[in-house]
Amino acid sequence: MEEKKIDVQSIIGFILIGGILLWMLYNNTPEETTTVDPATTEQVEPTTTQDTQTATGEAPTRQSNDSTALADAQRRLGAFGYSETLTSAQGGSTTISNDLLELKISNKGGYIEEARLKNFKTFDSLPVHLIKDGNASLNMSLSTTDGRTLNTENLFFEPELTESNGNQILSMKLKVSEDEYLEYRYAMRPGEYMLDFSVRSQGLTGILNSSETPSLDWKLKGYRHAKSISYENRYTDLIYEYDGGDDDSVSDGEDEDEDISYIAYRQHFFSSILLTDNPFKTSSFKVENLVEDEEIDTVYTKTFASTIPLELKAGELNYSMNWYYGPSDYKILNDYDRNLDEIIPLGWGIFGWINKYLFIPFFAFLAGVLPSYGLAIIAMTIVVRIVLSPVTYKSYLSQAKMKILKPEINELNEKYKDNAMKKQQETMKLYSKAGASPMSGCLPALMQIPVFYALFQFFPSAFQLRQKSFLWADDLSSYDTIAQLPFTIPFYGDHVSLFPILASVAIFVYMMMTTGQSMQANQQPGMPNMKFLMYLSPLVMLIFFNNYASGLSLYYFTSNLITIGIMLVIKYAIIDEDKIHAKIQENKKKPKKQNKFTRKFQEMMEQAEEQQKKQKK
Repeated sequence: MEEKKIDVQSIIGFILIGGILLWMLYNNTPEETTTVDPATTEQVEPTTTQDTQTATGEAPTRQSNDSTALADAQRRLGAFGYSETLTSAQGGSTTISNDLLELKISNKGGYIEEARLKNFKTFDSLPVHLIKDGNASLNMSLSTTDGRTLNTENLFFEPELTESNGNQILSMKLKVSEDEYLEYRYAMRPGEYMLDFSVRSQGLTGILNSSETPSLDWKLKGYRHAKSISYENRYTDLIYEYDGGDDDSVSDGEDEDEDISYIAYRQHFFSSILLTDNPFKTSSFKVENLVEDEEIDTVYTKTFASTIPLELKAGELNYSMNWYYGPSDYKILNDYDRNLDEIIPLGWGIFGWINKYLFIPFFAFLAGVLPSYGLAIIAMTIVVRIVLSPVTYKSYLSQAKMKILKPEINELNEKYKDNAMKKQQETMKLYSKAGASPMSGCLPALMQIPVFYALFQFFPSAFQLRQKSFLWADDLSSYDTIAQLPFTIPFYGDHVSLFPILASVAIFVYMMMTTGQSMQANQQPGMPNMKFLMYLSPLVMLIFFNNYASGLSLYYFTSNLITIGIMLVIKYAIIDEDKIHAKIQENKKKPKKQNKFTRKFQEMMEQAEEQQKKQKK
C-alpha cells in the first residue's frame, strides 16, 4: 500500500509540473491573427543590397484557418474578400527607385506612401518628400453587382516586382482570384522623374456594376519646402490641361472641366502630376489654402483634391497614364513634350513668349559661362538695360523738350485760364510746332512694361536659383536676411532684407531724376499729390519685396542703378538742352504739315468752340 501511495504522489507532481510548463509556454508565445494592421508592423519584403526592396517571390499562401478567414472576408467584401486571405494583407510596401527618385508603394491601397527626391533638400536641410506620413491618397470607388461600394484605399494589393531592360516594373493586383483582379502597374526608368502608370482590370465583367462608373479620387496635402511659407504658397496651385491644349489653374476653391489630359499639383518648385493618354471626360477639382499668415510655422501649404470618373469598356477598366514626381523645372518639363511647361507661371500672352524664347535660354547660357547665378542675374540685367537704352533716351528727350516748353505752356495757361477749350487748342498747336508731345514720354515707358512683367514672372519661377547663394543672400529664390526681428511687422515680416532696401533707394533716386524736379510745379488742382506718390512708391516696393526672392530684388536694384547711369550719360554727354531749345524755336517758325488725324481733331475743337460761343450769345 505504501509503494502504491508513492506512485500516486509522483504522478500528481509530474502532472502539476507539466501544467505549469504548458501555461508558461502558452503565455510567452505571440498569438496568430488573421489580419494585421500595416501601420504597426514591419515590411514583409526582404531587402537587397541594391536600392530596390523586393516583394517575396514565393507563391501566395493563405492565412491560418483558411476557409473561415475566406468566408468572413467574402461576407464583408464580396468577391474581393479573396484579397484579404493573401500574405499581402499583412501590410508592408515595395520600394522602387532610380538615381533621382525613390517611391514606396503600399500593399494597402496600392498607391505611393512615400515619394522622396534624392538630389534636393528643404530650406532646413531635410530630404524633400512630396508624399510622406499619409499626406496623399489614391482611391477608386468600385460598385459591385452584389450591391456593395468598395474603396480600394482600404483593400490589399499583392505586389510583384520584375525588371526589364533596366526598368523596374511593379504590378500591384487587387485579386478576386488568381486570374481575376484590378491592377495598378508602375514602370520606372533610370534617370527619369516620370514613370508609366496603368490601371486595368481582368475578369471583373460580372463583378463590377457597369451602371455605376468607378470614380478615381486623388488627394494630396502639400508639404512646405521653402523658408517663406507665404511666398511659397503664392506659387502653389492646381493646374490642369483641358480641351486638347488649353490650361487653367485653381489657387483656392473649386472648379470642374472636360477632356482633361493632365492634373498637376504644383508646390512652387516641386510638382506631382497625373497624366493620361486618353483624356478623362470630366474632372472636378478642389483646393484649400492652409496658410493664414507668415507668423504660423505650418507644415503644409494647401490641400489638393481631384475626382475623376472612369469609364468601363465591356465591363473592364483600361487606362494608360503617367506619374511625375519631381522639380518644377522648365527645361525638364518641356523636354517631355506633353505641354507640361505650362505648369510654370511664366505669364500669359507676350509675357510668356518673352520668357520662353528670350530670357530662359539667355539666362541658361549666362549661368553656364559665369561662376555664380548672382553674376548671371547682373549680366542679364546689364544686357536688358543696354537693349532698352534707346527707349530710355526717347523718354528723357521728351522730358527735356517738355521742360523747355514749360514757360510757354504756363503763359498759355494764364492767357486762356477762362477758356479751357481755347487753352487746349493753343497748347496742342505749340506741341505740334515744337515737335514735342507729352505722350512721347509715356510711350517709351509703356514699351518697357512687357519686359518688366516678364522678368517679374521669370525670377520667382527660375528653379535654377533655388538654394543658390550670392553675397549675403544664401538662397536667391527666397528672401535674404541681414537682421532677424524679435517681433513681426504686419505686411513686412519678422526680418530685414538688404536687397529690397537697395532696390527701393535706387527707385527713389531714379524717380527724383525723371520727375522730381518739375513734379510739384506741374501739380494740377484736384489731382493727387504726385510728390507724395513719389515717396510712397519706393516704400511700397520695400515692403512688398521684403518676403520676395532676393534674386528679383537684385535684378531691380541692378536695373535701376544701370538706368540711373545711362540717364546721367544722356543728360551730361548726349543731350544739350540749349541745342534742343534752338531746334524747337526753328520748328515753330516752319510751317508744320498736319496729319489727317491732327487736322480732324483741330477742326472738331474749333467747331466745339464756335458752338460754345453761340450758346453764350
